[in-house]
Amino acid sequence: MTDTISSAANPLAKRVKLLAGRKHRRREGAFVVEGLQPVWSAVEAGWEVETLLVAPGLLTHQAALRMVEEQERAGVAVARLDAELFRRLVDRDGPSGIAAVLRSRDSGLDSLSARPGSVFVALDRIANPGNLGTIIRTADAVGGAGVILIGDTVDPYAPAAVKASMGSLFAVDVVHAPDAGEFFSWAEEQGVAVVATSGSADEDHWSAAYDPPLAFLLGSEREGLPEDLLARASRRVRIPMVGTVDSLNIGVAASIMLYEARRYGGNG
Repeated sequence: MTDTISSAANPLAKRVKLLAGRKHRRREGAFVVEGLQPVWSAVEAGWEVETLLVAPGLLTHQAALRMVEEQERAGVAVARLDAELFRRLVDRDGPSGIAAVLRSRDSGLDSLSARPGSVFVALDRIANPGNLGTIIRTADAVGGAGVILIGDTVDPYAPAAVKASMGSLFAVDVVHAPDAGEFFSWAEEQGVAVVATSGSADEDHWSAAYDPPLAFLLGSEREGLPEDLLARASRRVRIPMVGTVDSLNIGVAASIMLYEARRYGGNG
C-alpha cells in the first residue's frame, strides 16, 4: 500500500485544486468528481479513471472499499489521503471519503443519433453550472437521449455541474455544438423537430402534441432565446405563469418540458 498523502504541497493535491478551474480542466482534459454515488456511477459507466482519491479514515462503505480494491487490482492508480487533507480538497458537506480524477470526453453532435422516440434538450449559451447539472439529472430520469450545449456555454465538468448531476453526467450523452447553425443542421439531418420555449409563444406547453424525435430548445438564463433561433424552430411553446414572476429557472423549465414529453411517451 502506498503512503498516505497529508501535505497540500503534494503534486496530486495541487493538481486536484487546479482542476477546479475551467482553464486547467480544458488543458489537462480531466476533472474531479466527488462522492460515493457519482464516483461509482462513473466507474460503472466505463469512464476512464485517472486516479481514485480515498480517505481511509472516512470511507467505511464496504462495497465501495471492495470497488476501490478491484480498481486498484485492475491497474487504476489509487491515492490515499488523510482525512484533513481530503476535506480541504473536496468541496462537499460530510465527505464520504472518495473522489476521482477522470478523463473528460470532448463529444460533438456527430456522436449523437436520433431514434424514433428520442427526446433531447438543447441549451443555448447557458451560464449556470448548477442549472446544467439539474437538467442532465432530469434528462436521465426521463430517459432523455442527450443534452446539447450550443455556443459559448457552461462547462459540464465544472464542480457545481458534476455535483448537481448526481452521477447522471455519466449516463447521459452531453455534447457541444459550436453554434446554433450546426445544431439546426444536425436536427434537420436527423429528422428532429425543434420545440423552442418562449414566454411570448401563443401555444401553451400542455396543449401541444409532442411527436419525437424532438429537441427542446431553451435559451440563456438572463436573455432567453434570440428571435432568429425562435424563428428557426419547428414550433414555439410557453409555460403559463401567474403571480408576479415572468420567468422560471431554466432547470425547472427544462424539467417541465421533459416530463411533458415523457407523458406523451417520448424517451431515448
